[in-house]
Amino acid sequence: MNSLFKGLLRENPIFVLALGLCPSLAVSTTVNNALGMSAATVVVLMGSNLVISLLRKQIPDDIHIPAYIVVIATFVTLVDMVMQAYLPALSESLGIFIPLIVVNCIILGRAEAFASKNTVGSSLVDALAMGIGFTVGLTAIALVREVLGAGTITIFPDGGVITIPGLSEAPALVFAFPAGALIVVGFLQAFFRWLGEATSK
Repeated sequence: MNSLFKGLLRENPIFVLALGLCPSLAVSTTVNNALGMSAATVVVLMGSNLVISLLRKQIPDDIHIPAYIVVIATFVTLVDMVMQAYLPALSESLGIFIPLIVVNCIILGRAEAFASKNTVGSSLVDALAMGIGFTVGLTAIALVREVLGAGTITIFPDGGVITIPGLSEAPALVFAFPAGALIVVGFLQAFFRWLGEATSK
C-alpha cells in the first residue's frame, strides 16, 4: 500500500521530483484539461511500464533508450487517436501536449529507473503510484489557477462549469497566465514538501 501512494507525497513527480513541469504549467488552466492530461499520462505510464518490464531482458543495453522511446511513442499515438475520436473537444484543448507526452520526463524516467529493473507487477504499481501523484499535483495546480484566475471550475469542456460568485466577476487574471502558474507551483511545492516531512516524522 505504501508503494501505491508514494507518488502522493514522498515521490510526487511534480512537487518533489520536479518532473513533468512543462505540461503542468501549460495545461493547468482548467480542471478539465488537468484531468484529461492526467488520464492520458497514466495510460501511457502503465502501458509503457508493462511492456518495458516484460521486455527488459530482451532489450540490449546499448539501444535501451531508443527502444523505450518507441514503446512510449506507440502508447502516446494510441491515446492521441482515441482522444481525437471520442473526446475531440478535450483533444483540441490539450493540443500538442498530448503528442509531447513522448518526451515527458516522468514516463521515460520511470521506464529507465524502475520498469527496466523490476517485475511486471511492481512496475504497474509504480506506474499507478506516479500516475496518482501526477494527477493530484496537476489537478491541484489547475484548481487553484482556475478558481483564482477565472472564478470557475470546469469539469467538462461542453458545459459543466461551476461559477464561483465574487471571484468570477473580479478574478486575479495573473493566475491565468504563465507567471501565475509558476507562483502556484512554487507555493504548492513548498506545501507538499512540508506535508511530506510532517507525515514522515
